[in-house]
Amino acid sequence: MGRRPSIDRAELVRLVAEGRTVRELAEHFGVSESGVLQAKRAAGVAKPQLDHSGAIPWKVAREHSQSGPATNLRNLSAIAQGSPPPQVKVNTALRWAQRLVDAGLDVRYDPVEGFAEVPVGADGSHVGRLLNRAREALG
Repeated sequence: MGRRPSIDRAELVRLVAEGRTVRELAEHFGVSESGVLQAKRAAGVAKPQLDHSGAIPWKVAREHSQSGPATNLRNLSAIAQGSPPPQVKVNTALRWAQRLVDAGLDVRYDPVEGFAEVPVGADGSHVGRLLNRAREALG
């Protein structure tokens, strides 16, 4: 029985600073990607997880989690939290949200039907509030 692969913390920190991907790190150290993620957390070099619960306050069914509205809401949330996705995704999310706001629409979620565009309710626009927070974060 051979020795279990291990991850040298100092080397991990150096390689992460170089911009190596989780996959590259896993191959380098001979461990799983999950092992790399655990080691990054232990070494304090993991990116903090973003909390999208304010942007997506519903329990979203798996089949709807990668839909356009869910993706745009997550991207707006990431922007608002100061961790924007690639620029093309930022542009897409901002355009989507602005289109809804301009049309007086918001989104609702139903676990069976998925996301739908609906007129803004009495409590105001969820998408509009999220769009405002994202724009503030962008400066």
